[in-house]
Amino acid sequence: MRIGELARRTAVSERSLRYYEQQGLLTSYRTPGGHRAYAEGAVDRVIRIQELYAAGLCSSKIAALLPCIRDADGGPSPEATPRLVSDLWEQRERLNRMIAELARAREVLDGVIEAASGEAASGEPVDGPLARAREDRDP
Repeated sequence: MRIGELARRTAVSERSLRYYEQQGLLTSYRTPGGHRAYAEGAVDRVIRIQELYAAGLCSSKIAALLPCIRDADGGPSPEATPRLVSDLWEQRERLNRMIAELARAREVLDGVIEAASGEAASGEPVDGPLARAREDRDP
């Protein structure tokens, strides 16, 4: 398949696909006319690359990891090494810390929203410092 079709099928820009090739994450071959072409398996490969980027891995980690993953099901291949598994556990822990930090930030934001709007998500009035300050200002 040509680069445009791969981009459409994976919702990834052609520019990103070229970048993936430069980083050694994706391979193509050239048609007799000199155009890039990809095997059908490239769709699964690009989806897997996107998932790994979304998980916070950089391209060098992804390049090390891809040979150890089967694209179709994401399961491990025989090339997975104990060092790679250790690196992935570290990455998972980093993601867990980020998730916890985001959850705390969301709680703070929820509190500010409730206080600023003067009512809780339940619709009940909030008796917080901002609500009291607003009442003190109103004549």
